[in-house]
Amino acid sequence: MSAALKIDQFNLLPDEDCDARIRAAKKLLGRRLAILGHHYQRDEVFKHADFTGDSLKLSQLAAKTDAEFIIFCGVHFMAEVADIVTDGQRSVILPDLAAGCSMADMANLIKVRKCWSEISEVLDPDEKITPVTYINSAADLKAFCGSHGGIVCTSSNARGVLEWSFSRREKVLFFPDQHLGRNTGYRMGIPLDEMVLWDFTKPMGGLTAEEIRKAKIILWKGFCSVHQMFHPAHIEKFRREVPQGKVISHPENAFEVCENSDYVGSTEYILRTVRAAGAGSHWLIGTELNLVNRLKDEMKPKGVTVQFMSPMVCMCSTMFRTDPQHLAWTLDNLVAGQVVNQIRVPREIAQPARAALDLMLEVID
Repeated sequence: MSAALKIDQFNLLPDEDCDARIRAAKKLLGRRLAILGHHYQRDEVFKHADFTGDSLKLSQLAAKTDAEFIIFCGVHFMAEVADIVTDGQRSVILPDLAAGCSMADMANLIKVRKCWSEISEVLDPDEKITPVTYINSAADLKAFCGSHGGIVCTSSNARGVLEWSFSRREKVLFFPDQHLGRNTGYRMGIPLDEMVLWDFTKPMGGLTAEEIRKAKIILWKGFCSVHQMFHPAHIEKFRREVPQGKVISHPENAFEVCENSDYVGSTEYILRTVRAAGAGSHWLIGTELNLVNRLKDEMKPKGVTVQFMSPMVCMCSTMFRTDPQHLAWTLDNLVAGQVVNQIRVPREIAQPARAALDLMLEVID
């Protein structure tokens, strides 16, 4: 077995050279390899994916594939999920280890344990609260949920997961994205004043004991930096200019954006809805730029106009870290018999995390 190739040998390679290397490596590795590409990936990488989708779809595909090597063109938590659901029996690779998620980083195990402990001063959280973590979180937070009778959700299944949670306990602690929790809860009929915000920088989350007792959902003060760029003013301007247009937004957007939208749903939902639209329709979309631009190009020949919600460029910078150079590097190493950037979740974390993920898959099955 030869020594691992260094990324420095690839950093300055032109994209077209990387493309050739990627195609050649895929041909050599054949069925031993599966490349998963999240919708937010840049086109130069997305085009090489064998399977594409949002977090939920890719999690399910990872669980079903029998490929020896899974290259996850996404971010760190996604690769962790792939390792967990394949029971560590596959080599899961993240092309660039710097591809993280700013939202996921807003909630860590120390902060969540502190929150759980502080809530216990008011009520028994293991009796009263179901912890729910968005899939955009670290493996140890999924394990925390699994150890406390909790569950994982995605933007596709958040409502079903919350309904399941409330069937078991009267309250939910929802992290790390406040907006997905608030938007989903509100559409379930939960009043805004029964959804409180836990500010992890303050004692007791900045809440009183009475607020905690009254709350149906305790929302973590986290958010997606991309979806924070969209504002109601963008929708108001669009409605003035295109009165017959439709607005569709991801539930990671702020409450006011979602309330002013005609449709709200996951990336897969957004794709299905716009792809089913009739010729002559005009859509304003509030989600990541790479996805919107691909959908725009796809729908233009069908007479459907797709418009990005923000006048500013706002793509997922951590997703953007995965480039053709890193993908070519990981693949050339596999051809040479070397596995680089393998993501491995320790067994003591993977087992309770898997329990929370399995519950999610059962709830939506």
